[in-house]
Amino acid sequence: MGLHGIRGRWCFLSGAADGLGNAIARELAARGMNLALFDVQEGKVATLANDLQALGVEALPVPVDLADAASAAAAVAAAVDRVGPPRALIHDAAVLTPRPFREWTFDGWRRELDIILQGAFVLAKGVWEPMIAQGDGSIVFISSGSALRGFPLESAYTPAKHGQEGLMKVLSIEGAEFNIAVNTATTGAPIDTPMSWGHYTPEMRQQMISPSRLAPAFAYFAALDARQATGLRFDAFQVSEAIMLQSQATRV
Repeated sequence: MGLHGIRGRWCFLSGAADGLGNAIARELAARGMNLALFDVQEGKVATLANDLQALGVEALPVPVDLADAASAAAAVAAAVDRVGPPRALIHDAAVLTPRPFREWTFDGWRRELDIILQGAFVLAKGVWEPMIAQGDGSIVFISSGSALRGFPLESAYTPAKHGQEGLMKVLSIEGAEFNIAVNTATTGAPIDTPMSWGHYTPEMRQQMISPSRLAPAFAYFAALDARQATGLRFDAFQVSEAIMLQSQATRV
């Protein structure tokens, strides 16, 4: 499926209110994709949905706390009932709280894992059978450098991102026979988002780029199926740059 094939189809996107998720939503809408917007920030996703509808697509705000597994499962089930099986699921919602291990409480640690890793499981579980029934689908978990190595002050975020990588590997194997692509995507560059400022070094902040620079990659990811690419870890910055160069070459 090319990028034109996502027009008129649905993407379920978590963490849509701010930052990268917001940029992804606007990019997909500009390409004609409809969006169900999952986020705990009810007012912001309602405003975003209105903005996207002004672009001529359908947009469904889904206010939900992904740390609550039952609420998350109910929200994704209700979205499927309302709009049908999504073409893509992009799980961007995350929390990163830099904190020495000795200061963590179990409840705080568990909430961060629940939003990132439990959220990945619950959202993927909710779309899995519908994607099987329709014969295709693409699931993308937003990853980071923390998914491959350890960093100080990340006793929750790092293991949660490690877990997402493991879940992706298993689902990519099980989804192959049903033509469901399952991949992870790291940003590939420091990005200017509300969450980033809390943990980037001063040097990294000087190199930050707008999330909109990465958003084109997610239109490509949304169009994937298992016959094209699955079980991979993409660099969103590199993919977006390649899309931009290809677009420039086509116009010449």
